[in-house]
Amino acid sequence: MKLHPFQSAASFIPPRLTPPALRRAAACCTGCDLYRTATQTVFGEGPRHPSIVFVGEQPGDQEDRMGRPFVGPAGALLNRALAEAGIARDKVYVTNAVKHFKWEPQGKKRKHKRPSAAEVAACRPWLQAEVSVLKPHALVCLGVTAAQSVFAKTVRLSELRGRPWDTALATHVFVTIHPSAILRYPDAAARSEAFGRLVEDLRRIGRFVRNQAA
Repeated sequence: MKLHPFQSAASFIPPRLTPPALRRAAACCTGCDLYRTATQTVFGEGPRHPSIVFVGEQPGDQEDRMGRPFVGPAGALLNRALAEAGIARDKVYVTNAVKHFKWEPQGKKRKHKRPSAAEVAACRPWLQAEVSVLKPHALVCLGVTAAQSVFAKTVRLSELRGRPWDTALATHVFVTIHPSAILRYPDAAARSEAFGRLVEDLRRIGRFVRNQAA
């Protein structure tokens, strides 16, 4: 699937930026070709004034069917990590760099397919609008694709993890692993270790946000 250089969600952004207006406008977005095979747009969800905005890669199969972000296995793992880190789930906003589910058939199932750099760039205006409206204390990139969108360039998770960054999209940006990557680890020990590192990242972010709010 190839995108023309001019394809972008920018023309779908409403003139008045509010979460409800953005959600309504995003439901009609055809800024890239992913809408053709997705069930629906999956927009961000959470409080109007969140302490933290979490950005994932894209909706998964369950998110695509339900129209809500982080309601599948990765979302359940994120909820568990937030609870262990002492971060209230109802105080954070969750969204994705790409708002439509990209997939390919695998038997009777729909297998996740990573969005291209062009698709990430095409959807970036939605993320920009969300962040500008929500103004969180911290923005957390879950995985490389989210970081690619936020930093607007190719990045390596290992080089960004562990400290806050100042970007054109938002100040106080953190990068950590996506919960879905943990689920793909081959054995229980590796999954446990990766989950522990995620929880420690979230604890660090929680402390940072509390200091910012003090």
